[in-house]
Amino acid sequence: MSDRTPVQLGEYESAPLEPGQLTSRDVDRLHALQARGRLTLTRERTGWRLKADATVGVLVLDRVRVVISPKFAIPGEQLMSWLAYALGTPVPATARRWATGPEGYADLVAAALLEECERLLREGLRRDYVRRRSVEPVLRGRLDVAAQATRHFGQLDQLHVRTFDREADIWDNRALGSALRAALGLTASPDLARALHGAAAIFPQAQTPAAALHALDRTRYTRLNARYRPAHTWARLLLRGGGVTDLLTDQGTTADGLLLAMPALWEAVVRRLGTEAVGPHGGHAVPGGSGVGITVRGDLGNASAFRPDLLLSLPGHDAAQRTLLPVDAKYKRYDRHGVSSDDVHQLLTYSSGYASAGTPLAVIVHPQPGGHARRTLQVHGPKGLLGIIPVLGVDTRATPEQAAAWIGSVLRCPSHADRSMTAAAGGGVPEGRPARQPPQPNALPSQSRH
Repeated sequence: MSDRTPVQLGEYESAPLEPGQLTSRDVDRLHALQARGRLTLTRERTGWRLKADATVGVLVLDRVRVVISPKFAIPGEQLMSWLAYALGTPVPATARRWATGPEGYADLVAAALLEECERLLREGLRRDYVRRRSVEPVLRGRLDVAAQATRHFGQLDQLHVRTFDREADIWDNRALGSALRAALGLTASPDLARALHGAAAIFPQAQTPAAALHALDRTRYTRLNARYRPAHTWARLLLRGGGVTDLLTDQGTTADGLLLAMPALWEAVVRRLGTEAVGPHGGHAVPGGSGVGITVRGDLGNASAFRPDLLLSLPGHDAAQRTLLPVDAKYKRYDRHGVSSDDVHQLLTYSSGYASAGTPLAVIVHPQPGGHARRTLQVHGPKGLLGIIPVLGVDTRATPEQAAAWIGSVLRCPSHADRSMTAAAGGGVPEGRPARQPPQPNALPSQSRH
C-alpha cells in the first residue's frame, strides 16, 4: 500500500504521470477502462496524462494509487449513505470512523463489508452439509469400496471414506473471504487493514475472485441465508471493482480498484427517491418505463427507443384516471449553470410522449449540495407553450429519507400550472388551436422556489 505513489484528482480532472510510473500491464489495464468510458489515458511528450470521467473511487496500479474524488463536495459518510440507499442495503453504523481523509471512500466500502462480516461472526457463520472424499486412518462416514479396492486394497490404516458433514466452508462464506482479501489491497488505513486481515483469516476463501463473484450471482436468499444479504451486497461491489450489475450495468474492471460510475449511481438514487416520494400519496413507478418506449422507426439500422429514467403514475381528479410524469436523473452541475439544449429537447420528447396534453410536464432531478432548490423552465413555440420542465436540485448533504420527503412534498403540492401556462401563452389560445385542459391536481407547481 505505502510503496505506491499517490495520485489525487477529481471527476473530469486530469493529472500528469511520468513514463516510469506506468508499467506495460498498467497501460493495458487503463486502456481497458478507457474502452468502458471510465477514464482516458493519452500519451504526451513528457509521459502520460490520466483523465477521469464521471467516476469516483480508487484504482490501484503497480506503481501508483489513483484516488478520484467526486466533483460534488460530499462528505465520505454521506456518500456512503447515498451508495447504501442506491444498493438498498442498511448504512453501516461504524463505517464512519474510517473516513479520515480523501482516501476514505474506498475505506468506507471496505469497512462496511468488515462490519457485516464481524456481525456474522458474532452470530455464528452459517454451516451446511458438504460432501467430501478423503483418506482417513479410521472409518468416518461411508467406506468408498471402489476406491479402497483399487488404490489401498488390504490397507486398514488408509481408508477411503465419503463424509457428509456440516461445515462453514460453503459459498456464502467463501465469497466473503475473497472480498475481504480484495479489500486489503484497496484500503489506505493500517488499522482497517489489520482488522480486514484478521477477519479474512477466519473466513474460507474461493479459489479465485471470479469464482466467488459467480457464486454471488447465483445466490438465492431464503430464511437460512437472508442475514447474509447486506454482506454479500458489499462483497459484490468490491469484487466487481465498483461495477455492480444491478446498479452500474458494468462487467467490472481489469485492475484492482473500486470505481463507481456516478451517473449510473445517481440514476439508481433518483429511481428510488421518486418511487418512495409518491408512494404515500397514491403514486407508483411504472415498471420498465411503461413497457414501450418512444420509438423511432424508418431510419437506417434498427429502431431506437427513448425511455426516461423513471416514469411515475400519479392519481388524477378521477380515481380511474391517472397521470404519467416522466423523471430524468442528471448528474450535472445544474446548480451552477443552465440546462443544456440537448436535455431540454430530451425532456420535451418525454413530456410529449408520456404526459397528458393538458400538462406537458417532465422533471429533471440533479444533485445540489447545500440545500434543496427548484426552478421551472417554460418552453414556447410559435403557437404557444410546448412544455414545462421543473428542475429539482436534491441536497446531497441531506439524508436520502429527507430528500424523499422533500420530493414528495413537491409532487403533492396543489398545481398552479394552469395559471402559469395561460399567462405564458399570452392570456389566450391561438386561433384554430383547441384550449388545453386544466392540469391534474398532483402535477408539480411551476412557479414556486424552495
